[in-house]
Amino acid sequence: MNKGLTNTDPVLLVKLKDELGINTTGNGVGHDLVAVLDGNTENQIILNDYYEAVKDSSNQGQVKYQLRDLSTGMHKLKIRAWDILNNVSEKELEFEVANDAALTLEHVLNYPNPFTTHTSFFFEHNHPGENLDVLVQIFTISGKLVKTISTSMYSEGNRSKAIEWDGLDDFGDKLGKGTYVYRLKVRTSDGKYAEKIEKIVLL
Repeated sequence: MNKGLTNTDPVLLVKLKDELGINTTGNGVGHDLVAVLDGNTENQIILNDYYEAVKDSSNQGQVKYQLRDLSTGMHKLKIRAWDILNNVSEKELEFEVANDAALTLEHVLNYPNPFTTHTSFFFEHNHPGENLDVLVQIFTISGKLVKTISTSMYSEGNRSKAIEWDGLDDFGDKLGKGTYVYRLKVRTSDGKYAEKIEKIVLL
């Protein structure tokens, strides 16, 4: 399960592929392409009309569907799809809806960690479809600031793009091996702000 973070109006994106071809016509009783939110089988979301095939492909495509007014807290979503021979496949994911009023950060990490020559910073947030200003500050354990990475990004979904670092300090020198602390700050265009502090190990 992916316990991702989103806002109250997330876009559901489903990518589908089947060697035999995907049934998006609903032929057969109960054979629609559907999403079930929080186990509410009486109000299944029929996704047949939202399926778009990949160009020049007969067996893969994607669905985009706008969810609305979800309550804050944890939710479960089950996707059910059929191929043209009536074989069924299901996938369930879990996600958290955060209040849009505040900027919320989750799953702040860098990968790989520990690292030797290169690592990338990532985070999840609840303000998709916005421009974000991101600042990563790297400190020694004693609190000395050794590296600052500043960037802006447009995040269509709730996961950030990779923020790359080559292990060099602000003067272009290789940092010594050891444990460091980094602070990741994110600000939206309308001034909402959040930060997280994590550890990073350089080998």
